[in-house]
Amino acid sequence: MHNIVGVRYRHGCKVYNFEAADLSLSVGDKVIVDSEQGLGVAEVASDVRQEERPLSDKPLKPVLRKANDEDLRKIARNEGRESEAFRVCQQKILEREMLMKLVRVEWAFDNSKATFYFTADGRVDFRDLVKDLAHRFKIRIEMRQIGVRDEAKMIGGFGPCGRPLCCSSFLKDFEPVSIKMAKKQDLVLNPAKISGVCGRLMCCLGYEYSFYDEVKKDARKAKDARERPDAGAAPEEARPARKEQPRPAAPKPGEQKASDKSKRKRSAWRKHKKKGPGDGEGGDSGPAPAPTGDGPKPTA
Repeated sequence: MHNIVGVRYRHGCKVYNFEAADLSLSVGDKVIVDSEQGLGVAEVASDVRQEERPLSDKPLKPVLRKANDEDLRKIARNEGRESEAFRVCQQKILEREMLMKLVRVEWAFDNSKATFYFTADGRVDFRDLVKDLAHRFKIRIEMRQIGVRDEAKMIGGFGPCGRPLCCSSFLKDFEPVSIKMAKKQDLVLNPAKISGVCGRLMCCLGYEYSFYDEVKKDARKAKDARERPDAGAAPEEARPARKEQPRPAAPKPGEQKASDKSKRKRSAWRKHKKKGPGDGEGGDSGPAPAPTGDGPKPTA
């Protein structure tokens, strides 16, 4: 069994597990830890607990000791150095007219390095700035660019709800937030209403997104069920089928010939009638014309 304690550094609220050994620690105690960057100061964030760790896992870094009076005085001196380094760096940035914003300076507990956190819209050439700072403080300088959300996490503040920022109080990691979350919750898509102090979408938009998404899906399913009745429901009254008229039977070969012969006779009669009397080539020329008064009169 291992005694494990959760600690966090001041520049973030992410909790890291360390080996507590036999130390008696309480939440809020200042401790000196052995991290990958060297000796550091951290604050106990959770009580000591016992856990069984498999041999294949990477061993945890140990907590060396609780901060004593000498350690606390050294921490206070480092804080003073941080304030001076911040002022000098800010002055150098203004002199060089560099497009960057200094956020924080952290001085290592063992005086091994000083880390300068800054924000910028793009890449910044800070090589000359590093040379000036190293010559001024005689220490290794590290420049680290961060995002606007990390800036809000470091500085802290209060959100539109009146409570401390989630990122600087209890959030461990930044989760992706999209405008789809605001649309799903029927919020007013006003940037001033749904953006945090960092200028990005508020992290709290994702807290209830899964609930609204599930409710909307259930409502959509219920609507589809109302529009399309179940298969077990009584079918609508069917319309009466339309009666088809029987097709006339095809004429027999003999009847077809008689019909064609009668058609030819009727066609010839129509042509003869259209020509009129006396138009034929021979035969009777029709009745004789009536006598007129100009000719000789018949005798008795």
